[in-house]
Parts: sequence; structure tokens; C-alpha cells
Amino acid sequence: MLKQKRVAAIHDISCFGKCSLTVALPILSASGVECSVVPTAVLSTHTGGFTGFTYRDLTADITPIAEHWKTLDLTFDSIYTGYLGSFEQLELVAKFFDDFRNEDSLILVDPVMADNGVLYQSFPQNFPEGMKKLCGKADVIVPNITEAVLMLKEEYKEGPYTKDYIEDLLKKLADLGPKQVVLTGVYFDDKKLGAATYDKETGVVGYALADRVEGYYHGTGDVFGSALLGALLNGVMVSH
Repeated sequence: MLKQKRVAAIHDISCFGKCSLTVALPILSASGVECSVVPTAVLSTHTGGFTGFTYRDLTADITPIAEHWKTLDLTFDSIYTGYLGSFEQLELVAKFFDDFRNEDSLILVDPVMADNGVLYQSFPQNFPEGMKKLCGKADVIVPNITEAVLMLKEEYKEGPYTKDYIEDLLKKLADLGPKQVVLTGVYFDDKKLGAATYDKETGVVGYALADRVEGYYHGTGDVFGSALLGALLNGVMVSH
């Protein structure tokens, strides 16, 4: 009998809006994976397109949750992180990796902090340096192009992109430490949009592109990352 896979998902909770834990938990559960959660904050809504939202920081709860889980000898097949709101949270999550990682675990970091060439207003300008260190402890990272260039200290470029440019970014991101990189927001014309993948061990680059749907949709990165992790834990490999 196969043992059900278990993930520790470390994200915020937006009480209204299709993002963070409100999509990670159901998507991973639907993929047959048990999803345990470490909420980093509770917001009344997601932050895009809303004003006056409430925000309760749960940084102080991360360590007590981890300490209790250690007394229960809990193990996880994967640890999955999304939006982390401070340097302190980055440090606590890095320690969580050290405490719960094992030789078979898969750590997936979505370095949520920027989009469309701009760092989110809530972050200081040096935050990408801290996120880069966390990505160095991951097995798989899922940045968008803005997050990628910020961590690499490169200038943001508007698309369409060339394959040479995208593959150069992928390899530089892999040099930060992760075994596999999935870069989102990739497009070579105005018709297709998607992701590029790179496996550092095999050197294989792949692309997953679909018809572009115009508009801006909050939470698509969280949906994508959660579906990707569910697929990886079910044995679906990123391929060329």
C-alpha cells in the first residue's frame, strides 16, 4: 500500500481572493497529497487591487508550530513556500528547512516578491538578496522573470524574449543552488505564454507554453506552483 505524500506549505492566508494557502491547500489535496499548513500572516483580502485590507503578522507562531511538530516526529515529503513578508520570516523558514529536511524531501520555493519589473512595495530594496539565499537551499525554485533578474542583480527587460536570454537566466538561477528551475512569464511572441524549465543535473531545457489570455489574474502563480508540486510528488517529471 502506497503511503500518502505529505507537504508542509508555508504561506499567508488571504481570506478573500484565490491565492496563497486558499489555493495551495485544495490543489495539493485534490492531487492526493496531504497538506499541512504554516500560516505566515492573515489578510482580509489579497493585496492586489484592494485598499484598506487588514494584516495580522504570524511570524511569532512559526517557531512554536515547528517545535510542536518536532515533538510529534512529523516528517514531510516536501516543504513549499510562497509569500514571506520579512527577513525574519526568511530566516525562520530556512531553519524550518534544516529541521525537517531529509534525504528524500523536495523543497520548492516560490520567491514571491515582484512582478512586471517592480519589487512589491512592502519589501525593502535589499530583500531579493535574502530571498536568493533561501532559494539556494531549495531543490526547485519557481520565480517569474522579474524575481529572477532581481535575485541575479540584472536589469529587467520587457519581452518578447529570445531563447538564448531565457536559457541564460535559467542557468544563472541554477547556479544559486537549486537542482531545477521553473521560470514563469516566458513568451517569445504575443500569442503564447508559459514557463521554461531547466534541470541542472541533466542540462535539459524545456518549455510549456499555451495560448495567451489577456488580463491580470491574481493568484495564478500560487495555482501554478501548487499544481506543479502536486505533479512532481505524483511522479510527473519536468521533461523536454
